[in-house]
Amino acid sequence: MDKRMTAAEVVAELRDGMTIGIGGWGARRKPMALVREILRSDLSDLTIVAYGGPDVGLLCAAGKVRKVVYGFVSLDVIALDGHFRKARQTGAIEAMELDEGMLQWGLYAASLRLPFLPIRAGLASDVERINPDIRTIRSPYPDDELLLAMPALPLDVALCHVDHCDAGGNGQILGPDPYFDDVFCGAAKRRFVSCEKVVPTESFAEHGSFHTLVLNRTHVDGVIEAPFGAHPTACAPGYGIDAEHLQTYSAAAKQTDDWQAYRQQFVDVDGEAAYLEAVGGAERVSAIPQAIF
Repeated sequence: MDKRMTAAEVVAELRDGMTIGIGGWGARRKPMALVREILRSDLSDLTIVAYGGPDVGLLCAAGKVRKVVYGFVSLDVIALDGHFRKARQTGAIEAMELDEGMLQWGLYAASLRLPFLPIRAGLASDVERINPDIRTIRSPYPDDELLLAMPALPLDVALCHVDHCDAGGNGQILGPDPYFDDVFCGAAKRRFVSCEKVVPTESFAEHGSFHTLVLNRTHVDGVIEAPFGAHPTACAPGYGIDAEHLQTYSAAAKQTDDWQAYRQQFVDVDGEAAYLEAVGGAERVSAIPQAIF
C-alpha cells in the first residue's frame, strides 16, 4: 500500500480537541514541518503529549493548545522554551507534569491497550502532589510493594519524523537514539510520519543496519516526504540543532510584537520550501554540526 501524503492532507484529517502525541526529544528529530502546517491551520483546543521542544512552544504561542502532558519542555541548547514558559506561567494552558519514565510508561500502557502500568518513578515526589488523580497500587504478590499506577495515555494521532521511510510506512532512524517514536505510534489511533526522504524498501540496507528500522508499516498510516522537516531541531546525521535560529525563536517570546514578527517570517510563509529559504537554505542547514551531549 502506498501511504504517501502531503502535510496539508495530514492536517486535514485532524480535528479540534484531539490528543496529539509528538515524537522526538527536546530539540532533536521533531516533526516540525507537520507542526508548522498545524500552525497555519484553524485547529485549536489540542492536547499535546510530548518530550517537548519548540514543537510545544510554537503550538502554545499560536493558541492551539488546551493542555500539555509532558516530561519536560526544553530546547536543549537553551534550557527552557520561553513560549511554553509564558503559556504555563500565565495559565493559558493546562499542564500535566510527569517524570520522563512515567510518560513513556503511560504511552506504553496505551500501546498495550491497558488502563495503567505500575512504576516506581514519581513515588514520594511532587509528581504525586500536582497530579492528585494518579493513584498508587499495592503489588498482589508477597513483596506487597507500593507502586504508582501510571494511567494509559491514549492518543488520537501521533506525529513523528525519521530519516527514511518507504512508501508503505516502514521508518528508518539513522541517529543515535530512536527516543520513543515507536511507542508514540503504538499508543495512537492514527500515525503520520514525515521523513527526510522516501526510499525504496530494498535500499534500507544501504543506509544502515537492521536495528535502524524502528517504525513498522503496520503502525504508520501516512508518510510525508519533508526534507529538512525537523529544522530547527536536529535530524542526525543530516543536520544538527540550529542554535542560532532557536535563539531567535526564544527571544520572540518576550513581546507579542516579536512573536508576530517571527511568525510572519518563519511560519506564515508559502510552504516548507519558503521556510527553508527563510532560514538560510539547504546548504546552511546541512552544514550545522551535531551537538555533543
